[in-house]
Amino acid sequence: MIIRLIAVGQKMPSWVEAGYQEYARRMPRECRLELIEINAAKRGKQADIARIMAKEAEAISQAIQSSDWVVALDVEGKSWSTPQLAQQMTRWQDMGRNIALLVGGPEGLTPELRQQANQKWSLSGLTLPHPLVRIVVAEALYRAWTVTVNHPYHRE
Repeated sequence: MIIRLIAVGQKMPSWVEAGYQEYARRMPRECRLELIEINAAKRGKQADIARIMAKEAEAISQAIQSSDWVVALDVEGKSWSTPQLAQQMTRWQDMGRNIALLVGGPEGLTPELRQQANQKWSLSGLTLPHPLVRIVVAEALYRAWTVTVNHPYHRE
Protein backbone atom coordinates (compact mmCIF):
# COMPACT_ATOMS: atom_id res chain seq x y z
CA MET A 1 0.00 0.00 0.00
CA ILE A 2 1.18 3.48 -0.80
CA ILE A 3 -0.17 6.39 1.22
CA ARG A 4 0.07 9.60 -0.77
CA LEU A 5 -0.12 12.80 1.24
CA ILE A 6 -1.38 15.27 -1.35
CA ALA A 7 -0.86 18.69 0.19
CA VAL A 8 -1.18 22.25 -1.05
CA GLY A 9 2.03 24.19 -0.52
CA GLN A 10 5.65 24.00 -1.57
CA LYS A 11 9.02 25.30 -0.40
CA MET A 12 8.51 24.40 3.23
CA PRO A 13 11.02 25.46 5.89
CA SER A 14 13.83 22.97 6.47
CA TRP A 15 12.41 21.92 9.85
CA VAL A 16 9.18 20.84 8.14
CA GLU A 17 11.01 18.81 5.53
CA ALA A 18 13.24 17.22 8.19
CA GLY A 19 10.30 16.39 10.46
CA TYR A 20 8.23 14.88 7.66
CA GLN A 21 11.16 12.87 6.27
CA GLU A 22 12.06 11.53 9.72
CA TYR A 23 8.77 9.62 9.89
CA ALA A 24 8.22 8.96 6.18
CA ARG A 25 11.57 7.16 5.91
CA ARG A 26 10.67 4.95 8.88
CA MET A 27 7.59 3.58 7.16
CA PRO A 28 8.06 0.06 5.77
CA ARG A 29 8.04 -0.72 2.08
CA GLU A 30 4.62 -2.37 2.35
CA CYS A 31 3.14 0.84 3.77
CA ARG A 32 5.12 3.57 2.04
CA LEU A 33 4.36 7.27 2.62
CA GLU A 34 4.83 9.66 -0.30
CA LEU A 35 4.35 13.42 -0.43
CA ILE A 36 2.84 15.14 -3.46
CA GLU A 37 3.05 18.91 -3.21
CA ILE A 38 0.51 21.07 -5.01
CA ASN A 39 1.39 24.64 -5.92
CA ALA A 40 -0.43 27.09 -3.69
CA ALA A 41 -1.97 29.88 -5.72
CA LYS A 42 -0.90 33.40 -4.83
CA ARG A 43 -3.22 35.12 -2.40
CA GLY A 44 -3.44 38.88 -2.11
CA LYS A 45 -5.86 41.45 -0.76
CA GLN A 46 -8.02 41.30 -3.89
CA ALA A 47 -7.64 37.56 -4.49
CA ASP A 48 -10.56 35.59 -5.90
CA ILE A 49 -10.54 32.85 -3.25
CA ALA A 50 -13.18 30.72 -4.99
CA ARG A 51 -11.10 30.69 -8.20
CA ILE A 52 -7.92 29.94 -6.25
CA MET A 53 -9.55 27.04 -4.39
CA ALA A 54 -10.96 25.66 -7.65
CA LYS A 55 -7.51 25.78 -9.27
CA GLU A 56 -5.92 24.00 -6.28
CA ALA A 57 -8.77 21.45 -6.24
CA GLU A 58 -8.16 20.67 -9.91
CA ALA A 59 -4.47 20.02 -9.22
CA ILE A 60 -5.35 17.83 -6.24
CA SER A 61 -7.87 15.88 -8.35
CA GLN A 62 -5.23 15.25 -10.99
CA ALA A 63 -2.91 13.79 -8.33
CA ILE A 64 -5.56 11.29 -7.18
CA GLN A 65 -5.47 7.99 -9.01
CA SER A 66 -8.79 6.41 -9.96
CA SER A 67 -8.20 3.37 -7.73
CA ASP A 68 -7.19 5.40 -4.64
CA TRP A 69 -9.18 5.36 -1.41
CA VAL A 70 -9.56 9.09 -0.79
CA VAL A 71 -9.37 10.51 2.73
CA ALA A 72 -9.93 14.26 3.16
CA LEU A 73 -8.28 15.89 6.15
CA ASP A 74 -11.08 18.08 7.37
CA VAL A 75 -12.02 19.62 10.71
CA GLU A 76 -15.48 18.09 10.31
CA GLY A 77 -14.04 14.62 9.82
CA LYS A 78 -13.81 11.78 12.31
CA SER A 79 -11.14 12.04 14.97
CA TRP A 80 -9.19 8.81 15.59
CA SER A 81 -7.10 7.76 18.54
CA THR A 82 -3.82 6.01 17.72
CA PRO A 83 -5.36 2.52 18.14
CA GLN A 84 -8.30 3.56 15.95
CA LEU A 85 -5.93 4.89 13.28
CA ALA A 86 -4.02 1.59 13.47
CA GLN A 87 -7.31 -0.23 12.82
CA GLN A 88 -8.01 2.11 9.89
CA MET A 89 -4.58 1.38 8.43
CA THR A 90 -5.23 -2.36 8.71
CA ARG A 91 -8.57 -1.89 6.92
CA TRP A 92 -6.89 0.18 4.22
CA GLN A 93 -4.26 -2.52 3.70
CA ASP A 94 -6.95 -5.21 3.55
CA MET A 95 -8.72 -3.26 0.77
CA GLY A 96 -5.63 -3.61 -1.40
CA ARG A 97 -5.85 -0.01 -2.56
CA ASN A 98 -3.54 2.95 -2.25
CA ILE A 99 -4.60 5.83 -0.05
CA ALA A 100 -4.77 9.51 -1.01
CA LEU A 101 -4.77 11.85 2.00
CA LEU A 102 -5.89 15.34 0.94
CA VAL A 103 -4.71 18.52 2.65
CA GLY A 104 -6.12 21.74 1.23
CA GLY A 105 -4.73 25.24 1.24
CA PRO A 106 -5.39 27.94 3.86
CA GLU A 107 -9.13 27.87 3.15
CA GLY A 108 -9.30 24.07 3.20
CA LEU A 109 -10.69 21.76 0.55
CA THR A 110 -13.52 22.62 -1.81
CA PRO A 111 -16.93 21.10 -1.07
CA GLU A 112 -16.53 18.99 -4.23
CA LEU A 113 -13.28 17.43 -2.97
CA ARG A 114 -14.76 16.79 0.47
CA GLN A 115 -17.75 15.12 -1.20
CA GLN A 116 -15.47 13.00 -3.42
CA ALA A 117 -13.66 11.62 -0.37
CA ASN A 118 -14.44 8.12 0.85
CA GLN A 119 -13.61 9.22 4.39
CA LYS A 120 -12.95 12.41 6.31
CA TRP A 121 -10.30 12.53 9.03
CA SER A 122 -9.93 15.31 11.60
CA LEU A 123 -6.47 15.57 13.13
CA SER A 124 -7.69 17.97 15.78
CA GLY A 125 -10.38 20.46 16.62
CA LEU A 126 -7.58 23.02 16.50
CA THR A 127 -6.61 24.78 13.31
CA LEU A 128 -3.08 23.59 12.58
CA PRO A 129 -0.62 25.35 10.28
CA HIS A 130 -0.40 23.40 7.05
CA PRO A 131 3.35 22.80 7.31
CA LEU A 132 2.85 21.25 10.75
CA VAL A 133 0.05 19.01 9.42
CA ARG A 134 2.59 17.16 7.26
CA ILE A 135 4.68 16.26 10.28
CA VAL A 136 1.70 15.36 12.47
CA VAL A 137 0.23 13.09 9.77
CA ALA A 138 3.56 11.37 9.12
CA GLU A 139 4.19 10.76 12.82
CA ALA A 140 0.60 9.60 13.44
CA LEU A 141 0.79 7.13 10.55
CA TYR A 142 4.16 5.82 11.70
CA ARG A 143 2.92 5.45 15.29
CA ALA A 144 -0.24 3.67 14.11
CA TRP A 145 1.83 1.31 11.97
CA THR A 146 4.01 0.49 15.00
CA VAL A 147 0.84 -0.49 16.87
CA THR A 148 -0.12 -2.91 14.08
CA VAL A 149 3.25 -4.70 14.28
CA ASN A 150 3.72 -4.44 18.07
CA HIS A 151 6.83 -2.27 17.65
CA PRO A 152 8.09 -0.65 20.86
CA TYR A 153 7.91 2.93 19.45
CA HIS A 154 4.28 3.32 20.49
CA ARG A 155 5.04 2.41 24.09
CA GLU A 156 7.80 5.02 24.45
